[in-house]
Amino acid sequence: MTADGVAGVRELDRVVIRFAGDSGDGMQLTGDLFTADAARLGNDVSTLPNFPAEIRAPAGTLPGVSSFQLHFAAHDIATAGDAPDVLVAMNPAALRANTADLPPGAVIIVNTDEFTPRNLRRAGYAIDPLGDGSLDAFAVHAVPLTGLTTGALAGLAPARAVAERARNMFAFGLLSWMYARPHDAAVEALRRRFRRRPELAEVNVTAFEAGWSFGETTEAFAVRCSVRAAALPPGTYRTVTGNTALALGLAAAGVAAELPVLLGAYPITPASDILHQLAGFADLGVTVLQAEDEIAAACAALGASYGGALGVTATSGPGLALKSETISLAVALELPLVVVDVQRAGPSTGLPTKTEQADLAIALSGRHGEAPVAVVAARSPADCFDTAVEAARIALAYRTPVLLLSDGYLANGAEPWLVPDVEDLPDLRVTFATEPNGPDGRYLPYARDPLTLARAWAVPGTPGLEHRVGGLEKADGTGEISYDPANHDLMVRTRAARIEGIAVPDVAVEHDPLGDAGVLVLGWGSTYGPIRTAVLALRQRGLPVAQAHLRHLSPLPGNLEAVLRRYRRVLVPEMNLGQLAHLVRGRFAIDVLQYNQVRGLPFTAGELEVVLEEVIRDA
Repeated sequence: MTADGVAGVRELDRVVIRFAGDSGDGMQLTGDLFTADAARLGNDVSTLPNFPAEIRAPAGTLPGVSSFQLHFAAHDIATAGDAPDVLVAMNPAALRANTADLPPGAVIIVNTDEFTPRNLRRAGYAIDPLGDGSLDAFAVHAVPLTGLTTGALAGLAPARAVAERARNMFAFGLLSWMYARPHDAAVEALRRRFRRRPELAEVNVTAFEAGWSFGETTEAFAVRCSVRAAALPPGTYRTVTGNTALALGLAAAGVAAELPVLLGAYPITPASDILHQLAGFADLGVTVLQAEDEIAAACAALGASYGGALGVTATSGPGLALKSETISLAVALELPLVVVDVQRAGPSTGLPTKTEQADLAIALSGRHGEAPVAVVAARSPADCFDTAVEAARIALAYRTPVLLLSDGYLANGAEPWLVPDVEDLPDLRVTFATEPNGPDGRYLPYARDPLTLARAWAVPGTPGLEHRVGGLEKADGTGEISYDPANHDLMVRTRAARIEGIAVPDVAVEHDPLGDAGVLVLGWGSTYGPIRTAVLALRQRGLPVAQAHLRHLSPLPGNLEAVLRRYRRVLVPEMNLGQLAHLVRGRFAIDVLQYNQVRGLPFTAGELEVVLEEVIRDA
């Protein structure tokens, strides 16, 4: 008997569920619905969608498996979980692709209707795994999901293909019953989702209710489980993906700056959702331009900044390479430009739907000449909002391009976001030049603010402030074309000093209240969640280890070197081959340790815990 008096319901602290099937099986939709349901109940949630690069890979094959992992808990969590407690496998390929990730005792729900000889061969099984003993370490529930779904929908007489596709909703209903999710709220959510297609809404609701009823009536699931609400800070929450949070942050930055925002973008995985989201914010002064290519998109954004707007362009690795000349031009023009890079596995086309953080080097140095820019990185889906606002602050205040690094894990993953009050947004308003600033009544476009070294910014057409811009080197102050060697040296050094002088907060050390840790884990970007989870687990075991995480990568926090030198060992985990580690060694001559993987997947907290325990032992 639980605290709420419901018999037969066992309370759990956390659960990790993975839905897996073919690309057309609706696993992403099922995961989204279950995530929204968990968030409505007040659970903390974190998700990991994982899908193939092909629009429609061959059905029933391993390359075509699409999955959605959801971690929901009664406490604060930072990752989508290392291993699923429950796997829903819609076909043999989904089972084979995910079995290795399961811990002993995990629950597997398999759609037996798809375990045909043909599908088994496609998945690479010589023998049916449901009968050969290979799954004896797990709690396997063989459920004919397709047949039960089509049977439940017989009264509605939908097309056979429609009825069979609804099996994901049967699975959603069954899992909702298993984990004591509210029935009526899920039904209302389905009706809202399909409100423009009432007939499909009825099909999906009926399939959901059939799955719920199956859970209630079958004897296979004797005990239901429940996860209570998490004790999150008070406020209004919504579940956001990283791309959604980035779009909201960029729109909010425009409001805080009282400037129009123009996004110039070309669709590219996994950044395209930023384009889609910002297209809905016209009422906030956002204009979206889907350009013919990446170069045109960046040039349009830079042109908008020249015209007095906040110019933004969003892309992924291949697109960033194409935009490099325009970013270099923005460095020369000294105009604000926010460049969002949602990193993916490379090089070249690489693994378009898989995550990686291997664009740090190109973000820092991937332009010809001395062309320094500011670089910031988000650490979680919700943090993408704050990082977008911070990128806009730096771009506007210092008249510089800012590269904002996200990645596929953050872009598609979701978590609760505490919606801020508009009054709490920073004041990003800028002062445009409105009159000549030179001693002789001339306008000097490259006259600088002595504090920020930012040049004057005049909206084209302002009377008396006509000036020339372009890629040729400019004379300090006047902005006229200059080939003078001493002037070029001055301008190169001034542009570098402007970036190094950007005001950024000190890096904070977490989980070391007594200062007794001998090992520090230094990270950036989406490694924050796995690092935090591993460090907390080790701390709970009494092992002294601390964490520091960088949002600002150019310039680096002023106290970073002092922080690093306080620890005997510094470990830098990265989803690349050591780009931040190389930077730290070169800048501070500190021989940090590396832990690197480039599998197209985020770190697990468990693997980092093992690595860190070895480092602590040897420290």
